[in-house]
Amino acid sequence: MNASLTSQRERIARLNDLARRAMGVACTAVATVGFRSLPDADQSCVRELIETFDAFDEDNDPHGERDFGTIYQLADGRWATERPRLREDERERVFWKLDYYDRQMEFASDDAANPAITRRVLTIMLSDEY
Repeated sequence: MNASLTSQRERIARLNDLARRAMGVACTAVATVGFRSLPDADQSCVRELIETFDAFDEDNDPHGERDFGTIYQLADGRWATERPRLREDERERVFWKLDYYDRQMEFASDDAANPAITRRVLTIMLSDEY
């Protein structure tokens, strides 16, 4: 991979980390109806896990931009970033993803690595709403 592309992806990843950690300030955060139907305590826990998310791997981050992740509700009600080994140990699955728009929020950004021309939108949704 050429150095310029690597450098651009690294800038995007850093901006995405900032967006997650400063949800609502460094990005616009939106949640789907399904996610908003969860109890407030669950929503709060999921948001905290998104802000601190570091479980990136080749499956959820193939381009190294740290723009997507999954949070799992375990059978006992706890939320975690690690996928349970058995499907029956999972109660709910929440996806979060970042998208990049121009400053007017009309079109895709021409350069997601440039915060002067890009607005980030972080969407939180139940997996079955994807």
